[in-house]
Amino acid sequence: MASSLTCAGVVWAFLSFLCAAASCVGFFMPYWLLGSQLEKSVSFGTFRRCSYPVRDESRQTTVMVEQCGRYASFQAIPSAEWRICTVVTGLGCGLLLLVALTALMGCCVSDLISRTVGRVAGGIQFLGG
Repeated sequence: MASSLTCAGVVWAFLSFLCAAASCVGFFMPYWLLGSQLEKSVSFGTFRRCSYPVRDESRQTTVMVEQCGRYASFQAIPSAEWRICTVVTGLGCGLLLLVALTALMGCCVSDLISRTVGRVAGGIQFLGG
């Protein structure tokens, strides 16, 4: 197995992958904000929510739906700030994952990552973070 990375590069590749995986898991989990509403535990993230209120028109009351799910559409995300956060965080996770997978491939393929590519990848990681 030939590698184009130094020992520091191999460590960087594995740490990059672990950080990208943690970022992606954090992005997809709906536990960014925790609280309670109508005496039920609720949580939500940028595009997912758990235990959310819904208006029951037949009984003219608000009931809690005790399940996790994503918003029905991008416009259903409660505010413009959360929509921006969803896009920016999703793009950041994508960039981090791209760099991490490229770095891991550099552990197996010789001459894949040069000094310049490593520096550019580090800059992309900075932007992604």
